[in-house]
Amino acid sequence: MPGLSYRDGLHADVMRGEEVQLLGAVAAGLVPPGALLCQPGTHCKWATLDKGRITRFTTAMTGELFALLRAHGVLSRQLGHPVEPGAAFLEGVAEGAKRDLAASLFAIRARGVLGIADDAHAASFASGLLIGADTAARIEPGTTVHILADAALGTLYASAIDALGGHSHHIDSQAAFVAGITRIQDLAA
Repeated sequence: MPGLSYRDGLHADVMRGEEVQLLGAVAAGLVPPGALLCQPGTHCKWATLDKGRITRFTTAMTGELFALLRAHGVLSRQLGHPVEPGAAFLEGVAEGAKRDLAASLFAIRARGVLGIADDAHAASFASGLLIGADTAARIEPGTTVHILADAALGTLYASAIDALGGHSHHIDSQAAFVAGITRIQDLAA
């Protein structure tokens, strides 16, 4: 597959491979032909389908930002604990929905220094903050989102989508990929 590109004013985006899974989800009947799909990961893809075709998409560097924050900078010492989809994560989602990301990230540091929040929950809060900001920028209350991800990451995104008033549906990403690659093979034959 050659990949896809998308341009809308100043917004430009590229996709190299994820389209196989997106189109496979439609081909296998795992999602309706008109749907919003989310592929969480290092570079989270949000794709809109109309009549089984990708009509627009956005890539957010959500996972990469989290990894960078965890490995470098002032927050790295606080973000070493596992991310859990509990109360701290959902607090981060709510904070992320405010979309003041730079200030909200620094507040993690300040909350730790002032003893307001336990550093054991900082990674969950930061993950929720990033996923919440990403999700709030893409959905309105009542929006249905089909998530193509592994169980752990899919659960985090489903929690954020549901907390922000959306409806999440977890889709088997492996089945979508197999259906997509099979469809491509059938078309090439």
